[in-house]
Amino acid sequence: MGRVGLGVAAACAAATCAIAAVLVARRASARARWRRAVALLREFGEGCATPPARLRQVVDAMVVEMHAGLASDGGSKLKMLLTFVDALPTGNEEGIYYAIDLGGTNFRALRVEVGAGSVVTSRKVELPIPEEFTKGTIEELFSFVALALKDFVEREDGKDEQKALGFTFSFPVRQTSVSSGSLIRWTKGFSIENAVGKDVAQCLNEALAGSGLNVRVTALVNDTVGTLALGHYHDEDTVAAVIIGAGTNACYIERTDAIIKCQGLLTNSGGMVVNMEWGNFWSSHLPRTPYDISLDDETQNRNDQGFEKMISGIYLGEIARLVLHRMALESDVFGDAADNLSIPFTLSTPLLAAIREDDSPDLSEVRKILQEHLKIPDTRLKTRRLVVKVCDIVTRRAARLAAAGIVGILKKLGRDGSGVASSGRMRGQPRRTVVAIEGGLYQGYPVFREYLDEALVEIMGEEVARTVALRVTEDGSGVGAALLAAVHSSNRQQGSI
Repeated sequence: MGRVGLGVAAACAAATCAIAAVLVARRASARARWRRAVALLREFGEGCATPPARLRQVVDAMVVEMHAGLASDGGSKLKMLLTFVDALPTGNEEGIYYAIDLGGTNFRALRVEVGAGSVVTSRKVELPIPEEFTKGTIEELFSFVALALKDFVEREDGKDEQKALGFTFSFPVRQTSVSSGSLIRWTKGFSIENAVGKDVAQCLNEALAGSGLNVRVTALVNDTVGTLALGHYHDEDTVAAVIIGAGTNACYIERTDAIIKCQGLLTNSGGMVVNMEWGNFWSSHLPRTPYDISLDDETQNRNDQGFEKMISGIYLGEIARLVLHRMALESDVFGDAADNLSIPFTLSTPLLAAIREDDSPDLSEVRKILQEHLKIPDTRLKTRRLVVKVCDIVTRRAARLAAAGIVGILKKLGRDGSGVASSGRMRGQPRRTVVAIEGGLYQGYPVFREYLDEALVEIMGEEVARTVALRVTEDGSGVGAALLAAVHSSNRQQGSI
C-alpha cells in the first residue's frame, strides 16, 4: 500500500473514531438527560410522600383548626360557618317540594315527591343563565329564575297551594338563619354589584311573589349541606358530608355547646350543621412541592384554598403538567415538545385519570392523549410509563390527603377510634359512622377512590375503619335541598340531627 493509501486509511480510521466518539457522546448525553427526568420524578415522589405518620399529623392539624374556627371568626383558615340547619331529614317526610340549584352558568329547578321513606319521584329542568343576567341587577337575575320556576311548577302541578323551596346558592353567603343569608361576594364570573350584602333568599322570595308563584324559600343551603341532608335521609348514622369533584368542601354535625363563637346558641336538637369550607385548610404538615407553589402563583386566589389546590379535580391535571413541563425543559424525554407543555391547564384531570388507568401493554391510551391533547408525537414506552407515574403520584397524594381530612372530622366527633375525643370526653366502642360523599373525582375515578379508602385504613386501623362507611350520594344540591325544605317548612315533620 502506498503512502496515499495509508493516508486514506488513516483518515478513514480517524473519521470512524470521530463518528464513534460523537455517537458515544450522544448516547451518554441521552442517558444523562433520561437520568435527569428520572431524578425529577424521584424528587417529586419524595416531595409528595404521605406516610401514615404524616397523615396523622394532618389529621391533628385539621382538628386544631376546626377548634380555632369554632372559637372565633377569623381565628382559623377554616371558616366553620354556621348553617342554622338544626334538623335533618329522617325518612319520615312526605309531600311535594321544590328546589333551585344556582351556582354557575346554568341553574336547575327540581320537583321532589317523598313518602314512605323514599324519594317517590324527582323531575328537573336545567336552563342556561343568559350572560346579561350575570352582570345586571339582582332583581333581573331572580325575576328570570322565578319565571322559569313558575313555568316548571305550573307544568308539573298546576295547583295554587303554597309550596316549600330549598335554595342551593353556591356562592359565599353569611347565613343568618336556615332560610336567610347575605351575599359576601360573587364568584364564577358573576358581577352583580347591587347584590352584595343583600339577603339572597329574601330577594328570591320577592321575585317569586312578583311572578305570582305561591312558593317560598324555607331552606337556604350550599351543595355540601344538601349532600349531608340526602345522606342522612337514607341513613341516620350519617354525620358528615364531603364533596370531592372540581372543587372540594365538607360539613358535619357539631354540638351547639362546642360552637364557642356563638355562646348561648340554642337549637331544638342540641346540634347544628357546620360548613367547614375546608378547601382553605392549611398546615405546614401538608406535603407542598415547588410545583404547588407555581400552581398557586398561576391562580387568581393566590395564598388561598391551599388544601383544595392539592386534592380537587380542577387542579390535579395542572400539577402533573407542571412536572412534565420541567422534565421537557431539563431532559429530552418529550423531544422538542416543551412549548406544547407550557400552556396552563392543557392537561385536565379527566385526562390525568385516563392516563393513570390505562392498563394496555403499550399504554396506547397514554400515547393517544399525548398526541391529540398535548401535541407530543412518537413517545417511547418508557416515556409513557414516566407520564403514568407522574399522574399516579398526583392522584395518590390527593386521595390520601382527602382521607386525612375525613379522619380529622371523625376525630373531632370522637369517631376515629383514638383514646379521647377532642372535646376531652372519653369514648366507648367505635360507633357505626357514615360519611356522605359526592363528586366526580371520587365517584368517577376508581384509582382515587381506592387510594382514599386505603389511607383511611392506614390512619385509623382496620377495626375502626370497618365501622366507617363512605356512602356515595347523587344530587345533594337538588334532592338534598328539597328534603331540607321539607324539614324546615312550617308544616314539617320533626327532623333529627
